[in-house]
Amino acid sequence: MIVLIQNEIYKMLLKKKMILIVVLLIAFIGLFVYGEQYVYNSALERFETMTESGSFDWRILAEQQITRLNERLDSTYIPESGLRSIEIQIEQLTYFIDNNINPITPSAARFTVVFAEQSLVLFIPLLILVLGADLVSGEFSKKTIKILLTRAVPRWKIFLSKYIALLMMTTLVLLLMGLIASLVSGVFFGYWGFNEPIATGFRLINGSLDARNVIMISRIQYMVLIYALAWVVSVVIATIILMVSVLVKTTASAIGIIMATLIGGQFLQYFLSEWPIVKYFFVSNLDLSKYMTGSYQPIEGMSLAFSIGVLLSWAAVSLLISFIVFIREDILV
Repeated sequence: MIVLIQNEIYKMLLKKKMILIVVLLIAFIGLFVYGEQYVYNSALERFETMTESGSFDWRILAEQQITRLNERLDSTYIPESGLRSIEIQIEQLTYFIDNNINPITPSAARFTVVFAEQSLVLFIPLLILVLGADLVSGEFSKKTIKILLTRAVPRWKIFLSKYIALLMMTTLVLLLMGLIASLVSGVFFGYWGFNEPIATGFRLINGSLDARNVIMISRIQYMVLIYALAWVVSVVIATIILMVSVLVKTTASAIGIIMATLIGGQFLQYFLSEWPIVKYFFVSNLDLSKYMTGSYQPIEGMSLAFSIGVLLSWAAVSLLISFIVFIREDILV
């Protein structure tokens, strides 16, 4: 089994997929780091111009953000869901000011977490898609499936080795993302901030922000928590991608199906959020970090335990389907 797993990992590395993924990570992380630093510097320039002072007080910037957000609440063009999201941001900023928590100054730890949170729904799944879209369908496209299955190895071992190899490489991608994000942002910002306190545990109850269960932890602890949730999401996505790769015999079709599902799912949950079935769709449950930050949830009746349960159910069903099809289908024809 170990030899089979090593062989699958070697085939992934031979295709230079990891090089492509690392290049994409460096490019996107560098772009976002530059953008965040630019926005921060612009805010500082406005602050210094207004106060005519060389000193910096993050509370003033936070209060300015609250003022701008309050002005946006008067807009008639923002939908109700957008207005509620703005109100939650105002409540959180007010909480940070009252409890002396700096949410303004950029740091490596803060950026690494925010990048992971923003990547959960689309970017991380696309990286995993690069890894696993041709895991089985590629064997059909290259006509190597016959050679693979004529070896004196049970099919279930071949399938399991592919799945384990995909999970291992998926874990490596997440680790690389966290490492690259920390290093690039740390060098660029000149501030690491891993020991900074952060408030987590915000909850939405009947549309209102509940801060009674908020706890203070360090940035590094929060980073581990967010990346653990990202790993759960990644495992589920990898399993679903494997199922599609087994069911579809061409890599292009597998990529098209997954991308259409990810993008279409986002439209589905925003335009049909009142439809009860939407909350059971796996795409609607990918953003697990929103339960840590108290972000606005367009679909009611969802919680962290519910979303994890839905995701694991999708993973279990996908794994079962792909296993049965791979074992039973006459793929030597």
